[in-house]
Amino acid sequence: MVVKPQNTKFQLKIVDNIQTISIWANNPWRRYSTALIILLIGYFFGSSLGMVSAVVELMDPVAAFLSVVFIEFLIVLRRNFRFERKKKFLVLLLDSLRLGLFYGFFTESLKLL
Repeated sequence: MVVKPQNTKFQLKIVDNIQTISIWANNPWRRYSTALIILLIGYFFGSSLGMVSAVVELMDPVAAFLSVVFIEFLIVLRRNFRFERKKKFLVLLLDSLRLGLFYGFFTESLKLL
C-alpha cells in the first residue's frame, strides 16, 4: 500500500504559488512576456558568469562545471514536469532560462575569439 506524503509548508507556499502564476498566465501576452523576461535574466546570468570567470582566470574550470551542473539540473526538472498538464508554464519558463543561459555563454565565447 502506497502512503501519500503529507503536504508541507514549502509545498503549500511554493507549489500553490506556481499554480496561481500559471493560472494568471493563461493570457498569451502575459505568458510570452514572462518567458521573455526569464530569457533575458538567463542571458544576463550567462554573460555575467562568463565575464567574471574570465577575469579571475583560476575559476574557469569551476565555473564551467557549475554551469554544466545547473543546466543539467534544469534538464532533469524539465523531464519531470514535461507530461504534467498543470505545469506547462513552468516548463516554458525552464526552457526560456536554459536558452538564455546558453545564449549568454555563446556570446561570451565569441568574445574570446
